[in-house]
Amino acid sequence: MNRLPFLDWTRGLAVLIMIQCHAFNSFARPESRSAGPYVLSQFVGGMAAVLFLFLAGVTFAFQMDRLDRKGLPPMARLRSMLRRAGYILGIAFLFRISNSLCTFPLPPLKVLFKVDILNCMGLAMAVLAFAALCPAPHRTMLAALAGLSVAAAAPLASAADGSALPWLVRDYFVPDFKRFAFFPWASYLAFGVAGGAALRGIPPPRLDGAMQWCLITGCGLVLGGRYAADLPYSLYSTSNFWLNSPLLILIRLGIILLILAAAYLWTCYGSGTGWSWVRSLGQTSLLVYWVHVLLVYGWLLARWKKALTLPQTALLTAGIVALMVALSAARLRWKTRRAKPAPLPAPGELLVRSA
Repeated sequence: MNRLPFLDWTRGLAVLIMIQCHAFNSFARPESRSAGPYVLSQFVGGMAAVLFLFLAGVTFAFQMDRLDRKGLPPMARLRSMLRRAGYILGIAFLFRISNSLCTFPLPPLKVLFKVDILNCMGLAMAVLAFAALCPAPHRTMLAALAGLSVAAAAPLASAADGSALPWLVRDYFVPDFKRFAFFPWASYLAFGVAGGAALRGIPPPRLDGAMQWCLITGCGLVLGGRYAADLPYSLYSTSNFWLNSPLLILIRLGIILLILAAAYLWTCYGSGTGWSWVRSLGQTSLLVYWVHVLLVYGWLLARWKKALTLPQTALLTAGIVALMVALSAARLRWKTRRAKPAPLPAPGELLVRSA
């Protein structure tokens, strides 16, 4: 599976957004949290999870395409994609365990089962894995319809009485500001699967034109969604715009398309072919996600939690970003060295060995 530089760059941008959001949330003083810079950091930070879920869906679609090219039968493709979903869920629980071990005092057991972004990602992948059963040309439409269905059902899931459900089931499916429930967050991964399947069907020479349509569609979704959100009526009896509104999902999807178009333009015509620290972060996003959370919310920097002014928080954030860039570069360098085949011995050396 060939990597597309603009996707790595977009994922790296999501990593940067995530780090600054978490760092300001952890270290800024309480009295600074009503100021504009803090509010802006948290508002922009909401796009990080959206981008991660969408790009995970793109990668998921690429993996389906790779299985198609291998000629595997439908059930074999489904099993492979379900294993991938299970792997992500396993990583989610390992992440919660490791994060809890680095917190003092130890959190209650319920924290280990908190529905975080990786939990939502794994569950959404398990559901979208069934797209591997259908032929590749139909996968884009199927995934897009799945995304629209999840988005449309989110207000209904909020309005339904979930009190009779076990708390873990409720946490996974009922929208909540403190969790990444299936409704509505899985819609972003479904739209990512649709986008990834569409990308795999576009010949490289036509990618420029596709990105132009991406830009136009993104503008249309943002403007159209914003206009519809201002209308004085709604299809739903109860709906919270920032929690479960399908219009917010469409607006964010439009922003994703705009970011992808800008990232494509930058990586193809602006950044050159050299090393990119943003792309490096994108290629090691899971490692950076894991380590930075341990650093920001763990005990190592506990003395500065909720104790820094906004300029001090910004400076510390820059230091954490620099550290994560160094970690990312080291990880990629190690992978490159490990992947290099051992050099062939000279003929004379072979004669000495055989003797």
